[in-house]
Amino acid sequence: MVDVGAKAETSRVARAQGHIRMAPATFALIESGSARKGDVLGIARIAAIQGAKRCADLIPLCHPLALTRVAAEFTLDASRQRVTIEVTAETVGRTGVEMEALTGVSVGLLTIYDMCKAADRGMVIEDIRLLEKAGGKSGHWLADTDRK
Repeated sequence: MVDVGAKAETSRVARAQGHIRMAPATFALIESGSARKGDVLGIARIAAIQGAKRCADLIPLCHPLALTRVAAEFTLDASRQRVTIEVTAETVGRTGVEMEALTGVSVGLLTIYDMCKAADRGMVIEDIRLLEKAGGKSGHWLADTDRK
């Protein structure tokens, strides 16, 4: 692990997002809340938060962080038959929370896949990326919205 002991503790925030595309019938199941396994987005929200909290257990050499906040928000896009998740992770510490936000997005999307795979094995998880990070020595960074 990288030695962060000499770094100052600062407020740190990271936002990440990703998408999952699916068949129209699968999208309708999620949108209506009628999937066989239950409330897909509610369970995916809890999974995303849990994934962010357990990041250091999953990613080798990732520092365990005391997160002060994790939020997972979903947007349903009927025209593209996709669900977007955005995860925001926050802490006060010596290292950033980018990996926690990205892990939360990944686990949230994988949970949607797991809950709907009986209806649609062809779902596609795509475009997982960091949108923004703030705090620490490197300061504020914002993704280029034109890049995919």
